[in-house]
Amino acid sequence: MNTYHYPLNLKFKVTTLANDFVVTDAQNRTVSYVRQKMFKFVDEVDIYSDETKSSQTHKIKANKWIDFSAAYAITNHKQENLGKVARKGWASIWKSKYEIFDAHDQHKFVIRERNAWVKVIDSMFGEIPLIGVLSGYVFNPKYDVKDLNNQVLFTLSKKPSFSEENLSSQKQQQKNYRKI
Repeated sequence: MNTYHYPLNLKFKVTTLANDFVVTDAQNRTVSYVRQKMFKFVDEVDIYSDETKSSQTHKIKANKWIDFSAAYAITNHKQENLGKVARKGWASIWKSKYEIFDAHDQHKFVIRERNAWVKVIDSMFGEIPLIGVLSGYVFNPKYDVKDLNNQVLFTLSKKPSFSEENLSSQKQQQKNYRKI
């Protein structure tokens, strides 16, 4: 497993047609390049070691077509199952909630949005002509990744930005980290 220098930063380019982003560590080294395949009926995401796309490391693929309770299977470059992330559809209407399962389909972690009002206000603010472009700079949601004992392992937080979407992953301070 690679050693990462936290926080990890995800930089989404909002000026491109594709859904793609670069993950960098605290030393600004590229950890991976992620690209969602466009115009697919079933969501499919390819993860590469860098922006050259010469070495694919992982793939994420939805199990359903247009479903707000879809599960996303994660495989490595050998197409071995590593686990899945499942969106809890009805539970996510107010606050986003995802469950993370390992390769043996054992529930391991939960990702939960901290404050649903940030999402609601951001959506409403974003619809206001001209002023709505500032919503990405003003409203910044946070998500906690928790273990089954409700201990926060990571916090994902959107950083203010005009030209690109930035998401930062801050690992919580603790003595023993589990492999995710």
